[in-house]
Amino acid sequence: MTNEKIITPLNGYFMLFISLALFFGGIATIILGESAWPTIAIFIGLVMAFGLVLVNPNSSRVLLLFGKYVGTVKKNGLYWVNPLYSKRKISLRASNFDSERLKVNDKLGNPVMISTILVWRVTNTYKAAFDVDDYKNFVRVQTDAAVRKLASMYPYDNFADEGIEEDITLRSSLNEVSEALEKEVQERLGMAGIEVLEARIGYLAYAQEIANAMLKRQQATAIVAARHKIVEGAVSMVEMALEELSRKEIVDLDEERKAAMVSNLMVVLCSDKDASPIVNTGTLNH
Repeated sequence: MTNEKIITPLNGYFMLFISLALFFGGIATIILGESAWPTIAIFIGLVMAFGLVLVNPNSSRVLLLFGKYVGTVKKNGLYWVNPLYSKRKISLRASNFDSERLKVNDKLGNPVMISTILVWRVTNTYKAAFDVDDYKNFVRVQTDAAVRKLASMYPYDNFADEGIEEDITLRSSLNEVSEALEKEVQERLGMAGIEVLEARIGYLAYAQEIANAMLKRQQATAIVAARHKIVEGAVSMVEMALEELSRKEIVDLDEERKAAMVSNLMVVLCSDKDASPIVNTGTLNH
């Protein structure tokens, strides 16, 4: 047998009544007279009491008889089974698992700190009980392994200065990465009869030893990109100014004066600080 077998045992309330009747009836008989039968009735009542099984909502009991799998009780209530059955409780509720922060290398070899939040539940009690040693520990170990594999498949971020452009990155593609993580974890936990309800990246950052360097790199990349936009805008504005001056014939500029004007405008437009104007009260030759 490789799959679970759902069974419904006898009604526990009826068997509880019989057990109590045998137990207290035997005691009453002993008090009233001398006989060996009341002792046997008390013993049977006690033995029958060991067969009572209480199954809470979203819980289950796996039943074994001398190492042989008998079945699983999933319906909640009070039941009675063979007192010789061994009964193992397995919860069917959804459980959260917040993994530890792991240091792994991304696709580019950069060390990153990453953790995941996993929501899972048991769907096949036979596999959870017998196909793995400890299904809860199995969830922890396999989730960590899946996170390590996932982190090595994608870069932390794109680096435009190196010409590296990835469609999916750990930082910017959270939905795609979460879907890949959920699929990877489900493949690993399926053999234990566990269903993955959700898998998400809980924490993501560069490792401490390179965090400052990567922050400076990101700042430098942002500054370069901003400067690039500023220069593009400044060139466009200078070109427009020269065209307007020439079209409206406001002033006739030779090539040398155009070069000087372009230089002055580029300095004003691309400077980090506000330019200090100097009023020329003479001619253009001074």
